[in-house]
Amino acid sequence: MYRFAPAAELRDVTMRDGLQLTGKMLPTDRKLEIIRALIELGVPSLEIGSMARGDKVPPMANTLEVIGELTAAELARCWVWVATPRHVEKAAAAGARNFQYCFSASDSHNQANIGRTTEVSLAAMPDAVDITRSVDGEIELCIATSFTCPFEGQVPPDRVIEIANDERATGATDIVICDTLGQAVPVQVQSLIERVRAETPDRRVVFHGHDTWGLGVANTLAAISAGATMVDGSLGGLGGCPFAPGASGNTSSEDILFATRPDWFEPKTLAAMATLSEELLTELNEPMRSKTVQGARSKGSSRTGRSAGSTPAAFEWVA
Repeated sequence: MYRFAPAAELRDVTMRDGLQLTGKMLPTDRKLEIIRALIELGVPSLEIGSMARGDKVPPMANTLEVIGELTAAELARCWVWVATPRHVEKAAAAGARNFQYCFSASDSHNQANIGRTTEVSLAAMPDAVDITRSVDGEIELCIATSFTCPFEGQVPPDRVIEIANDERATGATDIVICDTLGQAVPVQVQSLIERVRAETPDRRVVFHGHDTWGLGVANTLAAISAGATMVDGSLGGLGGCPFAPGASGNTSSEDILFATRPDWFEPKTLAAMATLSEELLTELNEPMRSKTVQGARSKGSSRTGRSAGSTPAAFEWVA
């Protein structure tokens, strides 16, 4: 069996970005079941919810309940999406310690998503950082629409670099570069990640991609090649932004793992994750977008007599 060094850490975002476009609220107990199943499978990091208003994004309405039910050890591996210092304060009071402070590079999307200009969001970030430090937590600078905006079109790379280098964001331990619409191509992703890495060398770079145009895995690999050390995905490619017309599902967690950690994806692990993914998507009445799960489940026969969808020998399994 081939051995692969882990090039980047996967963060599964099913419980936030995966659910937010479905319109269906999962009960707290069901969310906890999925979160703990992913932790048990060895997924290193998870995004477990959002502090967005429940009337605006109903699937996130029980995020504080989810946080409150998790142990400190579990929460150490979990991230919560926030957009204001008050969000950080409320999530921290419930027990969260890792926060994604997110706003958009484009004003139009930030107005649609958060209800304020990018400048107002950035100006409030030092307060969010102070609250995070008061609970010994970590906070990320998460830049949505880093490549394209549904309202303004292409976003200049210099705009993203300007935000990344703004002194008001210096308290962030990570910078998350988001292909919110899934319209970026690998050369764009590699170029921007390389620039961010070069100009903000003291912070980890995270890539958050979508698979709208079928380049989610390719863009993720380009980001890793350029220096990203954490990448986001969701079970079955579930998700999308409700405030970004045209955005579809996230890059599939299963596909990212198959491309980057095939040594970790042993038969039992692949089978368990595929089952977890299929059960969730069936429950939500959402399509399966993961090519890895589709391939593993394929029963077609090739001329050699071997299943056309068979995984390599090291990953074969029977479900």
